[in-house]
Amino acid sequence: MSAAPDHSPTFARTSLAERLSRAAPYLLVPVLVVLGFLAIGAPSSWLTLTVSGLAMGMMIFVMASGLTLVFGLMDVINFGHGAFISVGAFVGISVLLALGSWTGAPSLALNVAAVMLAVVAAMIVTGALGWAFERVIVRPVYGAHLKQILVTVGGLIVIEQLIHVVWGPDEIFLTRPETLKGAFTFAGAAIEKYRLLAVVVGLVLFVAMRLVFTRTKIGLIVRAGVQNGEMVEALGYRLRLVFIGVFIAGSALAGLGGVMWGLYQEVITAGMGEEMMILVFIVVIIGGLGSIEGAFIGALLVGLLQNYIAFLEPKLALISNIGLMTAILMWRPQGMMPVVEAK
Repeated sequence: MSAAPDHSPTFARTSLAERLSRAAPYLLVPVLVVLGFLAIGAPSSWLTLTVSGLAMGMMIFVMASGLTLVFGLMDVINFGHGAFISVGAFVGISVLLALGSWTGAPSLALNVAAVMLAVVAAMIVTGALGWAFERVIVRPVYGAHLKQILVTVGGLIVIEQLIHVVWGPDEIFLTRPETLKGAFTFAGAAIEKYRLLAVVVGLVLFVAMRLVFTRTKIGLIVRAGVQNGEMVEALGYRLRLVFIGVFIAGSALAGLGGVMWGLYQEVITAGMGEEMMILVFIVVIIGGLGSIEGAFIGALLVGLLQNYIAFLEPKLALISNIGLMTAILMWRPQGMMPVVEAK
């Protein structure tokens, strides 16, 4: 009598190499921090540079997070994203200048309220601008990457010129709110108050985006749309409205990043967004299309590496991020954590 066939379920075992491969992107930031400590030597200098690099990375992440979703979900190469950064900075700083009595007061509550109002105004204006940009400029060129590059670069130039018309051609210098000026000493290192605030804001935004995309229905639709848009539409969801909502949200996040970057630099120009687009695209590419986690890790790597290299060998700082992108793409051509295949 033959034995009955074994119908017990079998589970594929994940090898140690596969688990290490999945965990590798998460290990890059701690490894870079340790290497930076070994290269710099002085703990106080290392701590100052690390906080500065984290702050810079968080602000780049704010600007890049919206673009990586637009790029991944909508397959749109939007060079006009830089214009939203510039407009957000000018709108936000205009609000702060109008609230000079609040920003100049030695009151944390008034200072934070002024910054919040500036951020809200910037996000509303850039979100509305993003809606108009998508309808007028981007919508006619869906699926045509070369045309997207041409028309969005044209849109960027037009918006920069409109900034000159509204705010003038000159740079605008500003000072941070009173309680966000200066630094405090920790373990012998000077930690700027604003940079520490930027780290907190970036972390809060990352956690909030993770919760939205993993715990809500709209997040599920967006993630499904990134991976298989046709299937989402077949289930009866209007993915076009999701596209528009993501584009508006991405534009609003660019405005938020513009305000934060303007306060970080303490000067704003019409071309600041265009200049930041190099770093933003580097982060989107090395992070992987459509990946919030990838953009977060990539932004931290960019910020930390640039600060460490600028301290150790200033002449190499300008090419450090290009070198980082080259190394990441040689290791993982699709980026560290892609959600959608490159198209």
